[in-house]
Amino acid sequence: MSIDKSELFNMLADALEGRGTKKVRVGLTVHGSEHPPEMLVGAAEEAVRGLDGVEVVLIGSEKISRRGLTAVKAGSLEEAHHIMEEMLDSKELDAAVTMHYNFPVGVSTVGRVVTPARGRPMLIATTTGTSATNRVEAMIKNAVYGIITAKALGIENPSVGILNLDGSRQVERILKLLSERGYEINFAKSMRSDGGCIMRGNDLLAGSCDVMVTDTLTGNLLVKILSAYTTGGDYEALGWGYGPGIGEGYKRIILILSRASGAPVVEGAIRYAVELVRGNLLKKASEEFEKLRKAGFHELIGELEKTAKPKEETGIEPPPRKAVTEEIAGIDVLQMEDAVKVLWENGIYAESGMGCTGPVILVAPEDLKNAVDLLKTSGYL
Repeated sequence: MSIDKSELFNMLADALEGRGTKKVRVGLTVHGSEHPPEMLVGAAEEAVRGLDGVEVVLIGSEKISRRGLTAVKAGSLEEAHHIMEEMLDSKELDAAVTMHYNFPVGVSTVGRVVTPARGRPMLIATTTGTSATNRVEAMIKNAVYGIITAKALGIENPSVGILNLDGSRQVERILKLLSERGYEINFAKSMRSDGGCIMRGNDLLAGSCDVMVTDTLTGNLLVKILSAYTTGGDYEALGWGYGPGIGEGYKRIILILSRASGAPVVEGAIRYAVELVRGNLLKKASEEFEKLRKAGFHELIGELEKTAKPKEETGIEPPPRKAVTEEIAGIDVLQMEDAVKVLWENGIYAESGMGCTGPVILVAPEDLKNAVDLLKTSGYL
C-alpha cells in the first residue's frame, strides 16, 4: 500500500501533536472548591478542546455528554478521593487533579507559576505536603523533586536556585556535595551582581532558574501570591497550580489545586498533568532516585539527621572582647551560634550579625584567615 506525501505529513504531524497515540485520561474532582462546580467543568472542557488525545473524567459530577468529558458520580470529596485512588491504581486514570488531598510524609508537590517580571514559567519546589520533618532535609529533597518534575516536562538540564531562607546555605553545601559525588545538578546564577545559586526576591520575580527550591509553607505562599496578585486574592488566575506529589517510591500522579483556583489554573493543572504523563514522570522519578542512591544521597541525609539533633549546652565562654570589622558570609542562619562557639573554643573572638546579603560572622582583621580555615574544617563553610 502506498502513502502519498501529504498523507505521510499528516501522520507525522499527528504523532508530534500526540494524536493517534494512547489517550491520556485525567481525573478531576469537582467537590471542595470555593467556586461553583460549573466553573471546573468549563475549565475541563476548555482543556480537552485544546488537547488532542485527552479525556477528562469528572469525579463527583452528574452525567456529562460533552466531547472529551465523562463523569463518575461521587457524593463527597472523601468519596471522590476514594474513587480517584482506585481508578489510578487500576490504570483507569493516568493522572488526577484534586484539592484537600493528604500525601504521606516524604511526598510533596512541585508547583508551576508564571513569573511576573518576565512571564517565564518556573517550578516552585515544593508547595504542599511534607518532604521531611527537618527543614534542611526537606529542602534538599524538594530540590530533587523539582529536578524530577522539570525532566518529565522535557527540561533535560534544569537550572536549580535556592531561595534565600533560613537553612539555604546548608542546603547549598549538601547539594553541591551531592553533585561532587556524581549526581549532576545545574546550579542557577542569581541576576544580582554577587551571583551564586542563592536566589533573592528579584530572582523570584524574574524567574532566574527553572526550579526554585524553598520550604513547603513558603512555596505554598508564593504560588498563592503569584497566582492571585491580579485578582485581589480570592481567585487564582495564573499558572498551573500546586503540582504533582513527588516522593521516593510514590506511584501515583496526583496534582493539587487550591479552593481558590480559578478556571485558568484548573485548565493549566489538567495540561500540566497531561505533560507529566506523556513525559513519563513515574519512570523519570525512579531513574533519578537510582542515580541518587549511587551518589550516596541516603548517607548524606543520614549524616544530616545526626547533626540536626539538639546539642548539649557546652558552657563555652567567649575570649576577651575586641573590635570586629571583618565579615564572614555564607554560613546558614540556623548554624550561626554554633559556628561562633567553635571560634570561641579556638580562642578567636567572634560575633554573629546580619549583613546586607544575609547572616554573617564578625571577626577582627587579624583573625580572619584562621577563622575562615576553622569554619571550613568544621563544615560551616
